[in-house]
Amino acid sequence: MTTTSQPLYRSPKLRQIEADFRAEPLMQRAGAAAANWATELAIDGAGAILVFAGPGNNGGDAFEAAYLLRQRHFQVTMVFIDDPDQLPAEAAAAYTRFTGAGGTTIAAVPDAAKWRLIIDGLFGIGLTREVKGTHAELINAMNCISNEQRCPLLALDCPSGLNADTGLAPGATVRATHTISFIAGKPGLYTADGPDHCGNIRVSPIGLQISTEKAEACTISTALFADHLQPRPLNSHKGSFGNVGILGGAHSMLGAVFLAGRAALHLGAGRVHLGLLAQDAPPIDLGQPELMIRKPEGLFGMGLAALACGPGMGTSLQAAKLLEQALSLDVPLVLDADALNLLAFEGNLQTALAIRQAPTLLTPHPAEAARLLDAETGEIANDRIAAACEIASRFHCFVVLKGCGTVVAADSERWWINTTGNPGLATAGTGDVLTGIALALFAQGWSAEKVALAAPHLHGAAADELVAAGVGPIGMTAGEIIAPARRLLNHWIANA
Repeated sequence: MTTTSQPLYRSPKLRQIEADFRAEPLMQRAGAAAANWATELAIDGAGAILVFAGPGNNGGDAFEAAYLLRQRHFQVTMVFIDDPDQLPAEAAAAYTRFTGAGGTTIAAVPDAAKWRLIIDGLFGIGLTREVKGTHAELINAMNCISNEQRCPLLALDCPSGLNADTGLAPGATVRATHTISFIAGKPGLYTADGPDHCGNIRVSPIGLQISTEKAEACTISTALFADHLQPRPLNSHKGSFGNVGILGGAHSMLGAVFLAGRAALHLGAGRVHLGLLAQDAPPIDLGQPELMIRKPEGLFGMGLAALACGPGMGTSLQAAKLLEQALSLDVPLVLDADALNLLAFEGNLQTALAIRQAPTLLTPHPAEAARLLDAETGEIANDRIAAACEIASRFHCFVVLKGCGTVVAADSERWWINTTGNPGLATAGTGDVLTGIALALFAQGWSAEKVALAAPHLHGAAADELVAAGVGPIGMTAGEIIAPARRLLNHWIANA
């Protein structure tokens, strides 16, 4: 159970924080925090500690850590290929402290040495370009040694080569087993390529007391929606928990709407109606007979508590007309899959969405987000946070931009990153299950913001529980996520 949220800051804000505390010995504190974790990681190993220092303040952090590790009687080998006379003032002081205490630097990694720990202090949070040349060779050497010798690789503040703001790794990038993030968390550590390069993340505030209210964003935890984790009254009936509908299920795509419907039912919606577009749709879901099958037009006028559109819906003229009608309803909407594709190509639907007063939640994957913004999928990957915020702002809705480190956005300024989930979710139908989970929470009276935060967090946590139980990530199926999601939601409510 993830009970606390990690505040997140992008580089410009962090630079301002550093400037506000410039009278404090921040680099020495960062070096001490790094040395402490390095000591934990290296204490049982054999061989020397291999440290890489770069040309900026991240290199200064590395020199400070190396200085302290030598004081603790570790054998330290320092690789530094840059000009010490070009170091920033604080980093230069750290270099002088290290060398003045007898430390030396070398310009290449020694051959055939045994290492107990590698420390990456080449580049920090300010890097936005691809690393090339000799520095790229050093990054590749770090990765190779860590992999071949199975020794820990500790990145200082951010793995070198990773964009700490976006999580993009455009070229040679350190694949750390551990990352210590100074002052606060950085969004790029938790989304896009970040999780593949950071390993185990530890945040060290290095003695600074910064109000979390000033954070640009935070990771999602149950604390953010704990006020909605309420036990059900004993005096309840099925009408107490919402009458919901799902529009979808065109010919040959019924599985999507069945998955969404089953998820909505198991996550607590009182009654779930499926409006199936397929002319040859079955009258019943034999695997879940509690679901009620309707003609799609039959969903309107039923007094729904919430409606989802998109799973297996197709992009036919009928689907477009149904979506237009759905957008006019004064009920919460969850829009996914083909509903998003229709929105991308129909200006009148975009207008209808933008002027809606009732809550709307969009759950695009990157390709769908690209269509909504008339962009290329690669552009979405370049800055997932900006893309999610742009969609939310443009269409006045909440957005769950799916992917590694799902980004949730409320508008151009309010956003969050979800840290639950694993590669087992990269399979057909998991998005339909997410839609059903969100619909069920709306049905039970959750606010749009809380639904947007809780649904992806619960969805990912259920997948994590499956992996912990030995189910996946390889071969995990969408339908398997529903039962652990139900179990977790009940557990969270019982322990809230």
